[in-house]
Amino acid sequence: MSLDPTKSTMMTCCSKKICDGCVYSYEVRLFEEKLERRCPFCRHPAYKSEEEEEKNIMKRVKANDPVAMVQMGLHRYQARDYDGTFRYVNKAAELGDAGAHYHLACLFGDGQGVEKDMKKKVYHLEQAAIGGHPTARYNLGWEEKKNGRMDRATKHWFIAAKLGHDDSLDNLKVCFRGGLVSKEDFAAALRAHQAAVEATKSPQREAAEEARIER
Repeated sequence: MSLDPTKSTMMTCCSKKICDGCVYSYEVRLFEEKLERRCPFCRHPAYKSEEEEEKNIMKRVKANDPVAMVQMGLHRYQARDYDGTFRYVNKAAELGDAGAHYHLACLFGDGQGVEKDMKKKVYHLEQAAIGGHPTARYNLGWEEKKNGRMDRATKHWFIAAKLGHDDSLDNLKVCFRGGLVSKEDFAAALRAHQAAVEATKSPQREAAEEARIER
């Protein structure tokens, strides 16, 4: 499954994530067989309102589910309740969720719900990157670049590019043209990036992407 969070959906009843291709296939099956809409994982009936959705998430939060905590934190963020956002994502980060560490880095970087603290921002970016979060790794590269450590910046972008992160590959392309990255290293990053992207492709995911563009 793609590491891009915009290409998957979290099922609020069980906190499982399902890729857009699987969602598309499931929607087609529902339509063709006239089935009742349920979670494809736990078979829980689909929620019918935002209130029911939030109730489902809170059940998972009470079960100490870090994915649900992050989701609730994002709900609070959309409501501009930054203190609430911090409480939920901080708890999820304590449970080791990489996405939660990334969101904490954003909060500390912007001073939302907490006092602005760039050291804590970098710390949480590092924890998210260790957990496999490509955008956190990409942002760490920019932090190193701002501090004049281009060798360390390119290392972060190499790792993120190999996870399929497009912006990191673009940065490496600029570095290659500027003589900061060798031809061999850039070629290796390009191959690894392409392999990561190809590994997430399927006819169902491509159909889902087309449907999203048409909407």
